[in-house]
Amino acid sequence: MSELLVEIQNSILTLTLNRPEKRNALNDSLIEGLKAELIKADANETLKVIIIKGAGKDFCSGADLSALQRIAESDILDNLADAESLMELFVLMRKVKIPIIAAVHGRALAGGCGLATACDIVLATDTARFGYPEVKIGFVPAMVMVILRRNLPEKKAFELITQGFDFSSAEAKDFGLINHIFDEETFEENGLEYVSVYTKVSRSAVILSKKLLYQMDGLNFESSLSLGAEVNAIARLTEDCKTGIRRFFDR
Repeated sequence: MSELLVEIQNSILTLTLNRPEKRNALNDSLIEGLKAELIKADANETLKVIIIKGAGKDFCSGADLSALQRIAESDILDNLADAESLMELFVLMRKVKIPIIAAVHGRALAGGCGLATACDIVLATDTARFGYPEVKIGFVPAMVMVILRRNLPEKKAFELITQGFDFSSAEAKDFGLINHIFDEETFEENGLEYVSVYTKVSRSAVILSKKLLYQMDGLNFESSLSLGAEVNAIARLTEDCKTGIRRFFDR
């Protein structure tokens, strides 16, 4: 049985974590599978959006128990290599041209919560639970913290990371960690309706917008505006923009 299910329909790629008996816990093969599929998706010009979701009762419960055991028994170099593999996934998720959307149901904990946080948009059921409980076992969600710090105020990020409590989807939305909450009963239908918006808007404009948004990290005001001016000029030359302008004047 494949640990990662892949489906393409109507320009939407759905990647389903398929280890329901393990609450879709992350292991080496699942992380490598995600990276491989994201690289393929980035080269597929027919795709407009990617969904990551979990099979069974949960989105993702974090690291696999066997992975935790290996961490405890490995030396610094092995642990660094293991951490860098996850780092590569998070970097890739930012670099993939089209939007990546997490569809969270059940529990998204530890590395699973980090995976959701690393997506461009997060959708959740009204019963979903989130959390970064690593501190409870003496671990630090160090790479996830890089992403979390870009999503939350400093004091809220500090609280979530250092206390390790879990929280509801409603609380996550209040924090600014997720975009929309849908009823569990209609989650798949509502989520697909939301995601399908990306099949109707300009692919090139979305690609340029995602790249620009993340490139602004660390830039000062003037540098950000300068980069924005360049992207503005590039957008005007795309076929989507030219077609959109013609359509506007033909109305």
